[in-house]
Formats: sequence, structure tokens, C-alpha cells
Amino acid sequence: MSEEQNEITGAAEAQAPAGGRFQLQKIYVKDVSFEVPGAPQIFQAEGAAEIKMNLSQRVNQVQEQVFEVVLTVTVTATSGEKTAYLAEVHQAGLFTISGLEAAQQHAVLNTLCPHALFPYASRTITGLVADGGFPPLVLQPISFDQVYQQRLREAQAKQQEMGESMEVQGTA
Repeated sequence: MSEEQNEITGAAEAQAPAGGRFQLQKIYVKDVSFEVPGAPQIFQAEGAAEIKMNLSQRVNQVQEQVFEVVLTVTVTATSGEKTAYLAEVHQAGLFTISGLEAAQQHAVLNTLCPHALFPYASRTITGLVADGGFPPLVLQPISFDQVYQQRLREAQAKQQEMGESMEVQGTA
């Protein structure tokens, strides 16, 4: 695992803008939950379960230049109207980030950090599902760069919408 961590750290440092510093200090599981509310009857259900995945992220500044990023991955499998299982992992990491402008730091916290955490969360979810007695689950890779760009576009659109509605209110 330390080899994986070194590879991720090296790749992340290579992607950090010139003059900036990005270092992965620690990766850890902050919280794990796995539920099979309909057991044992759910194991008798026919057909494939429908799988839904949700992602969320939280950033806490721990010290100057040190941030805790918590990536939450929630997978819900349903069979018909019933929940087959619910697996949730709060995968966390401590990152040192310095020498970046505010916009660059924001981008790093929302792209490189979750990118480093996702494989660990995915592996934990996969293990929980298998240990829970369900068929193997493989989570597809996620482009956190695309997710971040989409969130920025949505925030800009919302700001423009808010600005336009304020103009309309101001002229009435």
C-alpha cells in the first residue's frame, strides 16, 4: 500500500502547478457503514439489482497548509421496491498544499484530492459488498476534473441567474 501511496503522491506532485506544493500525508477510513435491511429474504429475490452511486466531499483546514479531505461514496442497490444493500464509506486524507493561488488551491482540493482517495473508497465498497454476500461490484473510475468543471459552470449560471433576478427586482 505504501507503494500505491507513493505513486499517487508522485503523480499529484507532478500535476500541481509550478511553484506549488501538493503532498499526501495520510489516507484513512473515517467511517464505514454496510446495511442489508431485507436479509435474509433479499437473497431470494430474482433478477439483477439496480445500483446507484452518490458522491460528496468535505474539506476541513486542519492547520495552515494542511487540509483534511473526506470523500463520501454511497452505493445503494435496490431490487424492485426493496433495498438490497446500502454501503457507505467516508474515505479521508490529509494533504499539504502550499504556494498556490486561492483558485488553484480550490481546484486541487476538488480534483487531485478526491482522485487520490477514490481508489481506496472503491476498494472498501467492493469488499463490503462481497463480504455481504452479493455479486462482485466494480465502481467505474470518475473524472473529478469533469465533475469540478460542471460544478463551476452550475455555480456561474446560478450567480448570473441571481444577478438577473436582482436587476429585475431593482427596476420594479
